[in-house]
Amino acid sequence: MAGADPGGGRVPGRPAPGALPPVPRAGIGLIAVLAALVVVVLGFLYAGRSGPGTVDAWIHSVVYEVRPSWRRVALATDFLGEPAGAAMLVAAVVTGCLLLRSPRTAVLVVVGAGVTVVTTTLLKHLVGRTINGGYLSYPSGHTAFLTALALTLALLATGRLGLGRTAGMLFALAAALVAGAAMGWAQVALGAHYPTDVLGGWCTALALVPATAWLVDRTADRRAARTTNALDEHTR
Repeated sequence: MAGADPGGGRVPGRPAPGALPPVPRAGIGLIAVLAALVVVVLGFLYAGRSGPGTVDAWIHSVVYEVRPSWRRVALATDFLGEPAGAAMLVAAVVTGCLLLRSPRTAVLVVVGAGVTVVTTTLLKHLVGRTINGGYLSYPSGHTAFLTALALTLALLATGRLGLGRTAGMLFALAAALVAGAAMGWAQVALGAHYPTDVLGGWCTALALVPATAWLVDRTADRRAARTTNALDEHTR
């Protein structure tokens, strides 16, 4: 990757490593488009509804009302998506990115997670699906947030490990799937969301994070180019 040494660190005088690795970029972009389509289709299917679909009801019957010990796990996982837990998690990840000299990823952590959460909030009001007597539920913001964070870290790892197109794409998807499944399970187990809400939240993150990463890189590259041109003009 441009701007990084073989060990993954930053080379002085060169741009910082990109937030979106170039190798799996095309595959990740295609997945983002497909994920956006899933979000739209599910939104139309469940717009204005207040009950579970067939698949929702079946999964809900299996997952809901877990044992007390597992409920504590679900509550702990749910906390990571609450304002206090999310803020602590984001702060820790941003600190780690800065220590690894990956400022663009640090920006993506904040902007990507923020855009994802704001989008899920807007979609909830637009779709109007409800649960538990009137609470807006589609898509799951908790699931979207944790998925966005996991996907961002997976993209960072993909670039640093120098993974190829297929390996990088599969690694990023696996990380997003694990995070989304963990938070999705917690949301369904606690009765806060339907399973299709969870799928919508997961796909929202898959659609938005790559696009946001591309914008972060494009903005940073333009700024770096302007700075370089200014220095060249100054030294003439």
